[in-house]
Amino acid sequence: MVKNSFFSPEEELKILEAIQRAERQTSGEIKVHIEGNCYIDLLDRTTEVFALLNMHETEQRNGALIYMAIEDHLFAIIGDLGINAIVPEDFWDEARDLMEENFKAGNIVKGLEVGIEKIGEKLREYFPYQTDDTNELPDDISYG
Repeated sequence: MVKNSFFSPEEELKILEAIQRAERQTSGEIKVHIEGNCYIDLLDRTTEVFALLNMHETEQRNGALIYMAIEDHLFAIIGDLGINAIVPEDFWDEARDLMEENFKAGNIVKGLEVGIEKIGEKLREYFPYQTDDTNELPDDISYG
């Protein structure tokens, strides 16, 4: 993995804190993966990264990935089989729209924060936090 060259330490901390806040509401897992460019189809790459990060190994198959190719101005949100089997087709749309609005205004970190928050709220509807939940994936940002 490539070392972070996209965010300052303060910005990275804001994103990490947003992930932790969101995951306190849900048994779902949220990951953010950042790359400069996406050299293949966006959804193909997002799915590939999902697998590389072992996001399909959560007990309830309830991981969600935000993938960003910053220099290409591309991003996607995907969820695992456990999520996709029970949520409405437009489940990710509100988070995507909030993120896109901020990204277009040049607010990448804020876009990630509000997107993560919205994803956490939406996951809570279907995968509420349980007292015996364990954090199955690291709360970090991966870089590629």
